Amino acid sequence: MNQQQPAARPSPSSLILTFYGAYGRAFPGSTVPVAALIQLLGAVGVDAPSVRSAVSRLKRRGLLSADRPGSKAAGYAPSEAGRQLLDDGDRRVYARPVADGRWLLAVFSVPESERGRRHILRSRLARLGFGNAAPGIWIAPSHLEEETRHSLGRLGLTPYVDLFTGTHEGFEPTADAVARWWDLKSLASLHRSFLDAHEPVLHSWSRRRQAPPEEAYRDYLPALDAWRRLPYADPGLPAALLPADWPGERSAEVFFALHEKLREPGREYAVGFAQG
Repeated sequence: MNQQQPAARPSPSSLILTFYGAYGRAFPGSTVPVAALIQLLGAVGVDAPSVRSAVSRLKRRGLLSADRPGSKAAGYAPSEAGRQLLDDGDRRVYARPVADGRWLLAVFSVPESERGRRHILRSRLARLGFGNAAPGIWIAPSHLEEETRHSLGRLGLTPYVDLFTGTHEGFEPTADAVARWWDLKSLASLHRSFLDAHEPVLHSWSRRRQAPPEEAYRDYLPALDAWRRLPYADPGLPAALLPADWPGERSAEVFFALHEKLREPGREYAVGFAQG
């Protein structure tokens, strides 16, 4: 069973990746000057030393690459791996899937001599939002099939996996099985944490006709950073199989309302630094 924990305070590295996903690719060559990155992260409470340290970590992870290092105009852009991560995120973070009641099974077998691949495979399936039905058998809503094929293919894991789609035919009620395959209590806690932090922000904006760019940016980037983990933790399980008080639909409504109201004004503020 996937074990999900309540979200911690966002890290500078996480906020930087969120910034590149939302706005950084609109800069020429997707390259954000260091000085601009420090100001833009400073606007959401990250100090300059923390930005520099986080950029160094992301470089070591192979997610950012330096452009003209050492010059006053030095900046950073997503590496090839970073661009792939952001593109994958676009497909998941901004989607609102509707489960059709069918399931995707991933059945895998990895030789003991390649146990490292087994770990990568399990980690990737968990990252995609699969629940663990049994040893070597992972399950997800069927709408994840295309993304699963893409992700496993990119990592060279397809020789170890068979995929099946179908329905759950018993003997346990499907809702009970879902509660075994996913930790619904922890998932609900993640949604409620998001709502606690960002629903009051939406209420505040709902009383305003205009969205000043800097204020919009300050509220949108942390909301996006908090939200972007949720579609992976909660893969869009069928509503009929979830508890009656399930908070997932409400958290999606809050995020997408903030997204509609604040993303574009926030872009005006962020991309203004491209000329600076």
